[in-house]
Amino acid sequence: MISELAPAKVNLFLHVGARRDDGFHPLQSLAVFTGEGPAADRLSLSEADGIGLRLDGPFAPGLQAEQDNLVLRAARLLRERAPGAMGVAMTLTKNLPVASGIGGGSSDAAAALRGLRILWDLAIDDAVLAELGGNLGSDVPVCVAARPAFMEGRGEILTPLVVMPRLSMLLVNPGVPVPTSPVFAALNTRRGVDMTLPKGGFGDTGDLLRFLESTGNDLEEPARRLQPVIGHVLDAIAAQPGALLTRMSGSGATCFGLFADDDCCVRASAAIAQAHPGWWCAAGFVPSRGHAEEVLGQDIGPTPDGL
Repeated sequence: MISELAPAKVNLFLHVGARRDDGFHPLQSLAVFTGEGPAADRLSLSEADGIGLRLDGPFAPGLQAEQDNLVLRAARLLRERAPGAMGVAMTLTKNLPVASGIGGGSSDAAAALRGLRILWDLAIDDAVLAELGGNLGSDVPVCVAARPAFMEGRGEILTPLVVMPRLSMLLVNPGVPVPTSPVFAALNTRRGVDMTLPKGGFGDTGDLLRFLESTGNDLEEPARRLQPVIGHVLDAIAAQPGALLTRMSGSGATCFGLFADDDCCVRASAAIAQAHPGWWCAAGFVPSRGHAEEVLGQDIGPTPDGL
């Protein structure tokens, strides 16, 4: 059996440009990924006669009504490259809220592509998987490697960061739906996509925070107008001891806080969960890059350029 982590994708900033003729909005963003824990899904795969998917985990009911989700579509798409391959039985443990601005579905699809590459012994590198993933959704390509990267274009133009500090991150979702289309329709102010992005990465948390001071999430304001509770979530995170930065991820409603250390992050998660028992809270950790390859004790291999 193959087991693949499907971590949350968090947009530390998200700038939006003018709508293109094809209907898509160009963007600039810095995406990071959580490690093992409650802020990640898990996909298990084993050989079978057909292609099937079983769901479990706390947020499985949110996907039960879907007849054709991204994981199944990813499996069928990759099987076209391996016509002699057997089928696959997959089990998705859904720990992440559905449609919540942290790329859960895209990360699940990317995990399926990675896992099937191993199960079916396919000589396909990450670049090809990312290209295939782009047919499934704009966020899938960055989720294939699941490592910090600047995103541009629709999300398919990726610049990996080879140096990134370990981050203590709290994710909080108030359990309200925020469909992406209405958020974009309500978007009045755009920072545009002309920012000059730094090369290489960030040596420590201070470097990262100084860069993020000049950025934001263009979708946060329209999302807050559609769902005012997002503002309450941001305020609750910002009020916790040790909070360094608080923002919404993607089109919402999940918000995140970067904290001074793991202890502050865990304490904040417990405090907010106690005060708001209906909210989903997960103390997550973004692994460091460059200084040491780390995913909560797991080796995730070399970076694409071998560093």
